[in-house]
Formats: sequence, structure tokens, C-alpha cells
Amino acid sequence: MAEAYNPQNIFARILRGEIPCKKVHETAHSLAFHDINPLSPVHVLVIPKGAYVGFDDFSAKASAEEMADYVKAIGDVARQLGVATDGYRLLSNCGANANQEVPHLHVHIFGGRPLGRMLKKDGE
Repeated sequence: MAEAYNPQNIFARILRGEIPCKKVHETAHSLAFHDINPLSPVHVLVIPKGAYVGFDDFSAKASAEEMADYVKAIGDVARQLGVATDGYRLLSNCGANANQEVPHLHVHIFGGRPLGRMLKKDGE
């Protein structure tokens, strides 16, 4: 069974204005902000404003309008940050095996430098 949404997670608290963020972009259904511990020169998180634990939850329950807004927001942010031309990485960890740390759907946008291989092969 999927994890229940916890309305006290850090992203829900950011959405309610209880915790500040360095906002990059906001739409009716999405919010993008800088990661507080960046792993690359560009490291921004894009979250839906709805209460979705991960991608499976989002794809099963979100409206078509929310889905379109979220996907468009991710692309808009990549262009706004200037990484669309040279390349960037999208990462969304979903669930325990993927080491999802915050139980609210979020996509990381990494860029601003060569990022290397996605994953090392077993034995490397």
C-alpha cells in the first residue's frame, strides 16, 4: 500500500508559507524554488501544489490541468534558469527503494555543469 500523504512534510509547510523558500517560479498548480543544499550550480525543486506523495499518486489522482501545469512549469523553469540549451537533469525519487526523503512529489532540476553518468553500472 502506498504511503499516506503527511501534511506536515517540509514542502507542504513551504506551500502554506510556514517555511520560507527562495522562489524561482509559481503557477496556479506548481511551485519551483532553490534547493537549500544544492548539489550543482543550478539545483531547483519543482513541486505540485496538490497533496501528492509521489509520481504514482500524482499520475493516478491529479487533474489533467494539474498535470499539464506541472510539466509546463518544469520546462519553463529549465529555460528560465538558462540550462535548457546546454542540458540538465531531472530527478524524482519515488518511494523507499529510490530514497525519497520528502513524501511530496518533487522534481529536482540539476544543471550548470557536466553532470556525468546517470548511474554507475554494477561493479564500477
